Amino acid sequence: MRTFNEDLEIPKEEIEALFLQLIQSDEIKAVAQIIRERLGRELRPYDIWYDGFKSRSTLSEDKLTAQTQSRYPTALAFEKDMPRMLMDLGFDKDKANEIASHIVVEAARGSGHARPCVGRNQPARLRTRISDKGMDYKGYNIAVHEFGHNVEEVISLYDIDYYTLAGIPNTGFTEASAFLFQGRDLQLLGYKAKGEEAKGEEVLDMIWGMYEIMGVSLVDMAMWEWLYANPKATAAQLREAVIAIAGDIWNKYYAPLLGELDCPLLGIYSHMVGYALYLPAYPIGNIVQFQLEEHLATYKTPAEFAQEYSRIYQQGKLTPDAWMKGAVGEAMSVEPLLKAVRKAID
Repeated sequence: MRTFNEDLEIPKEEIEALFLQLIQSDEIKAVAQIIRERLGRELRPYDIWYDGFKSRSTLSEDKLTAQTQSRYPTALAFEKDMPRMLMDLGFDKDKANEIASHIVVEAARGSGHARPCVGRNQPARLRTRISDKGMDYKGYNIAVHEFGHNVEEVISLYDIDYYTLAGIPNTGFTEASAFLFQGRDLQLLGYKAKGEEAKGEEVLDMIWGMYEIMGVSLVDMAMWEWLYANPKATAAQLREAVIAIAGDIWNKYYAPLLGELDCPLLGIYSHMVGYALYLPAYPIGNIVQFQLEEHLATYKTPAEFAQEYSRIYQQGKLTPDAWMKGAVGEAMSVEPLLKAVRKAID
């Protein structure tokens, strides 16, 4: 409970209720039917990772990789291009250079991650995979996600009114910033902003992705409850418990749409053990991201977007409810996304 009450500052029961509202919604059933029609067959468990709604699915990944490898042969090339990317998003030249000056880009041994500033005398660090051929599109997509973390980390540290309030409410709120940037990765490569049809597909992609990660998060939460009840469990016993928990949650919320009882797919994430109770931060970040996207869409020019983004992330480490009301005028909710899904389907 400490993770929810002290770190996330959202009660576990409230998070579960948000997740289950989306997972059990009529909108999820409608999206599943669209996927079923597009595939021309009944859905299978692996269709939980269906990505046919993504705008990049119409582009050749090989072509994108050729473009990113040419532009970013090294980590330093990406680092030098950060001011330009920020200016494309609407930050003025001085602010773009200031933010970028606090971020160092390094090649990752793993998939990539962001490391925040440790006080104002240390840089934020961005890491992503870069081969001897340069940064492929997957590495670039991850880099833009991590860049979103870093920009939030710099603004919420350096631009805060009171240093003791530096930061954001919880990790879900930095994931929201990362998702905001990641969703603009093609735009930063010079592709046109999405039209209305593409935005509708993006909404369907978001809710389907949340359907998956919310189930994984429920497994994560249930696994730690099991561990607290069984503190002397061996690794083998934990493995069997996770498989059973994943199967139970699958049977209840996923088998009706995706088939196959006792499917263990929701137990696939190593985060569950490596980063205790981090997984719920991702769907929280998606919920926050969508509400921020809707709010920021009312600001028509890139400069207005950047100014409002900065205002929002300068609020500091408030409680999640107070931060959201200060950002978009309402509490965290999945209803705006469900409404957008209904509009996209119509």
